[in-house]
Amino acid sequence: MLARSPADRRSVNRATAVGATAILMWATLAPLATLAAMVPPFQLVATSFLLAFLVGSGWTALRGDNPLRYFRQPPAAWALGVGGLFGFHFLYFMALQAAPPVEANLINYLWPLLIVLFSALLPGERLRIWHVAGAAAGLAGTALLIARGGVNGLAVEAAHLPGYAAALGSAVTWAGYSVLRRRLGQIGEAPTDAVSAFCLVTAVLSLLCHLALETTVWPADAAGWGAMLLLGLGPVGAAFFVWDHGVRHGDIRALGALSYLAPLLSTLLLVLFGLAPNHGAIWAACALIAGGSLLASKDLLRRR
Repeated sequence: MLARSPADRRSVNRATAVGATAILMWATLAPLATLAAMVPPFQLVATSFLLAFLVGSGWTALRGDNPLRYFRQPPAAWALGVGGLFGFHFLYFMALQAAPPVEANLINYLWPLLIVLFSALLPGERLRIWHVAGAAAGLAGTALLIARGGVNGLAVEAAHLPGYAAALGSAVTWAGYSVLRRRLGQIGEAPTDAVSAFCLVTAVLSLLCHLALETTVWPADAAGWGAMLLLGLGPVGAAFFVWDHGVRHGDIRALGALSYLAPLLSTLLLVLFGLAPNHGAIWAACALIAGGSLLASKDLLRRR
């Protein structure tokens, strides 16, 4: 990798910090989704991405820009944007329907590791041993966190293979989307404002899936409505914009490793609010995930 000036390094660090706020938002996804569990998944995705479109377009308009002009993107950018946002959620929900949630989540959370590994293919990037070691430690911590019932609690059955394949597909989709968005940032195409357009198309496709596969159900109380609104504003809304800025302009390897904090913080929030039982394995997973994230983020943290 070419040496960067102190100013460039500060710019990269700022962009990485902005991208990391998406991880904090994604940590609230499980608690909010639990509170809005009565809403079918594709209906929830459709409403959330519609809110994401409104938030993103509003931000663009407040800066004095016209959000509609960002709908003019090359076909490759549309394929990547919609394929990444919609494809990830479609495959993830299919995995949850065709395989046990524990195994599906474990396979899906290969995406941070894949981001770290795929980043080595980008021009100007270089994969170091501590990036791989940190990502692997995060994967081990996530496995312990999700499968806290023990290894014997995980059973691979042939009937679940389509679900496992869908979960792996969702992981590859999100990692590929993140890394290729980085590549578009390097060549100055499809800026972050274009994510609003991708969100709108994702909302429409999710609505079509909802109408074909689900029965419409709306929240029955204020907590459910509030959770659905916060999902669209945060983890399934603003998070995609700050993540896009981070992977395009920040340290994508550090972001990939830090992403393992999302399932950890999410589980801790579930425990804190009484939505999931406490377990000693959580603290062992905490050490693995936090240590792995720090190790893989060595470039970001050390003094140049």
